[in-house]
Amino acid sequence: MNITILGSGTWGLALARVLCLNGHHITVWSKFDEEAASLSRTRKSPNLPEMLIPEAILISSDMSAVMKNADYIIAAVPSVYIRETIRSFVPLIPGDAIWINASKGIEKGTNMILTDVIREELENGGFPNARITAVSGPTHAEEVAMDLPTLIVAAGPDDIAKQVQGLFEGTCIRPYTNPDLRGVQICGALKNVEALAVGIAKGLGYGDNTRAAMITRGMEEIRRLGLAMGCQERTFFGLAGIGDLIVTATSDHSRNNRCGILLGQGIPVQEAVRRIGMVVEGLNALPAAVSLCRQYHMEMPLIEGVRRIVEDQADPAEIVRDLMSRSLKNEI
Repeated sequence: MNITILGSGTWGLALARVLCLNGHHITVWSKFDEEAASLSRTRKSPNLPEMLIPEAILISSDMSAVMKNADYIIAAVPSVYIRETIRSFVPLIPGDAIWINASKGIEKGTNMILTDVIREELENGGFPNARITAVSGPTHAEEVAMDLPTLIVAAGPDDIAKQVQGLFEGTCIRPYTNPDLRGVQICGALKNVEALAVGIAKGLGYGDNTRAAMITRGMEEIRRLGLAMGCQERTFFGLAGIGDLIVTATSDHSRNNRCGILLGQGIPVQEAVRRIGMVVEGLNALPAAVSLCRQYHMEMPLIEGVRRIVEDQADPAEIVRDLMSRSLKNEI
C-alpha cells in the first residue's frame, strides 16, 4: 500500500520504519525543509539515535508530492496542529484515502476528539464520506524503533479497522480492532494528564504504592468521564485504556511522566517543558480535560490537582495533602 505519514517526529518515523519493513511504500511529510533534507541525508533522527530510517522511505516537505497516490494517510503531528495540518492538505488529498489518526489529544476550545477534528475539516473541504480510524495503545516510539514487541488497537468501523489492522500484521506491533473510536481517543488523551499526576508524585519522592494507587484511581477518573460521554466500558480496561496509562505513567520514555517528575520537584512548567525538549501532550490536553470534567459535572481530583499545579502554581505537596484528606468514600 502507499502510505503517507504526516509528521516526522519520533512516532511518525517509528511507524514509517515498521510499515516500510512490512512491504508498504512510505512517504513522510515534514513541515520543515531543513528537517526533511537532514533526515533524507543522514537517515537518522536525533530523538531516535538507535534507529536507521530505511532508504526506501521518502521524506519530503513538498505537500503535493507526499499526497500523490496515497491509499492511507496517517496523522502523526502534535495534537495542537491537527486541524491546521488537515486544512492545509485538503486541496491535495486523494478522495478515497483512508485516514488514520495516530496523535493523542483533545482539541482545546471545542473539546473534540481528533478524528472529529479531521472529519470536520474534510467535510468542509468537500469530503463528506471520509473513512477515518485511530490507532492507540502502549507504543513508545523508542521501543517500536527497536522492534520490541507491543500491541496496538485500530479503532473505528469494523471494515475499515480491519484494513488498518492488516497493515501491521507480521510486525513487532500486534494489532487488534475496537469499534469504540471515541473511547479509544478519550483514553489516549486523558492518560497523558493522569501520567503527569503520577510523575508529580514521584517527583515529590513518593514510592511504588503511591504510583500504583494513582494509576488505579486515574483510570477510574477516565472511565467515569468516558462512560458519561457514551464510550464503551471495556475500552478502558484494554490496550488504549489501562495498557497505555500504565506505560505512560511509569516509563522513562514518557515525556508526560518525566515532565510530572520535574513539576513535583518544584520546577516551573515552562522550564520543565524546555528540559523535556519535545511536546508534552498532557499539558496540551489539560484545558480540554478540565473543561470536559465541568461539562459533565464529573469530580476528577487528580486532573484538578494537575490543573492547580500547572495553572495556579499550587504547591504539589499541598495538593497531595488535599487529596489524602478528602472525605471517605466507597470504592465501588
